[in-house]
Amino acid sequence: MAIYNSAREYYLSKIGSYDNLTLRTKEIEQPKANEVLVKVHAVSLNYRDLLVATGRYLASGPTNLVPCSDMAGEVMSVGEDVKDWKVGDRVCANFAIGHLHGDPTAATIATGLGGQVHGVLTEYRTFPANSLVSIPRSLSYEEASTLPCAALTAYNALHGPVPMKAGDYVLVLGTGGVSIFGLQLAVAAGAVVIATSSSDEKLKIASKLGAKHVINYKTQPNWEQEVMKITNGAGVDHVIEVGGQGTLPKSIQSTRPGGQIHIIGFVSQDTTDAGSLVVGCIKGAITLRGIQIGSRAQFVDMNRLIAAHPIVTRPYIDRVFPFEKAKEAYSYLES
Repeated sequence: MAIYNSAREYYLSKIGSYDNLTLRTKEIEQPKANEVLVKVHAVSLNYRDLLVATGRYLASGPTNLVPCSDMAGEVMSVGEDVKDWKVGDRVCANFAIGHLHGDPTAATIATGLGGQVHGVLTEYRTFPANSLVSIPRSLSYEEASTLPCAALTAYNALHGPVPMKAGDYVLVLGTGGVSIFGLQLAVAAGAVVIATSSSDEKLKIASKLGAKHVINYKTQPNWEQEVMKITNGAGVDHVIEVGGQGTLPKSIQSTRPGGQIHIIGFVSQDTTDAGSLVVGCIKGAITLRGIQIGSRAQFVDMNRLIAAHPIVTRPYIDRVFPFEKAKEAYSYLES
């Protein structure tokens, strides 16, 4: 298996726009004793990557940051002390390479790829051996590259301290990566999914993936009332909350007493005053839980679930770009 001496990678010459993505050639680093050299076959973009490039991310990284957190690749060589990996293994790296198990800490958060440390928009990269997980056999490299951020975030939300159960109602806001994975994982667990979007075409996709109920929040702006109708006035058990301030009040009104709202993003353009969120949470005994992706141990558990339900959990990929078209991929994501 040929290994080249040099490789191409992108870096952000300046934070402020993805137009500052610059392609350069680098020398391929050889793995240290406990590292693995991986050939990157596919990289997946997330909303976070736009935040990083435009300077809106809540953490800073090194100068000339190599962006992106999500990859799937092939082991090319291993360090002398590595026992768990061999040449040819198909792998993903965990989003935070230092988060192996348990709750996140300041130290593990500081190891987030493509934000706090250099990321994966490169042809070759070394990783700590213990940060890697095996790719489910049913998935291609492109499909597997979507797992580290979006899929693991959804898994951590729905299989966290209060895991969803068969028959639970799960509300997913929008049809972005985390929401779609939340939908698929909920379907695999036997939950009833309610999905929202402003696009009827995207709601058709959600229905095809297993959502039992769909709501267009443009035509039904009081979507929380529709959620309550669907659940016969009870409210949902779990919410994948990606909108932030603009949607959180309605999410609280949609949730049953004792329910769980998993706060993941802030993509809503609605600047509605969040108002008396504290009162709503107290009245409904609702838990708001911020999700910081997940650990490598959770990644392993999630991949077992994917392997057990390969059809309903197959990642939905909208479009694939060649490596040379990275800026175009960012632009498409932004649109």
